[in-house]
Amino acid sequence: MIIADAARNFLTRFRVVHLATADRSGIPHIVPVCFAFAGDTLYSTIDEKPKQGGLSRLKRLRNIAENPRIALMADRYDEDWARLAWVRLDGRAELLPDGVEHDQAQTLLRARYKQYARMALDPLPVIACRIERVASWGDLSAPP
Repeated sequence: MIIADAARNFLTRFRVVHLATADRSGIPHIVPVCFAFAGDTLYSTIDEKPKQGGLSRLKRLRNIAENPRIALMADRYDEDWARLAWVRLDGRAELLPDGVEHDQAQTLLRARYKQYARMALDPLPVIACRIERVASWGDLSAPP
């Protein structure tokens, strides 16, 4: 496993992480995403929230199609700087429009987020983030 237990435990205490993508020119774009893990893959689904202009307008999807390199970040800030910590995951993203892995990812996400239980996610793509590198800093064991 690339993601050590301490980093995985730190990450799973968060409800969202921040997904950074870049287009083919390297212009960055970052958004908060809901997520679930299976092994060293982090999944995030596109959901039913209104998307101005539809799925084709989502910058993260366009960026991944042009440049699959991604980074994900979770961080804890505290006025007590001894409690500061972060985990960054680097890797490649793959868009899953359907299929077994797509369906399994949406099952994991529905189990983690009750809001997804009422959404028709099946026809919506999943972003599979294949983690290749993990970096972290600070006390990952301290409670949020």
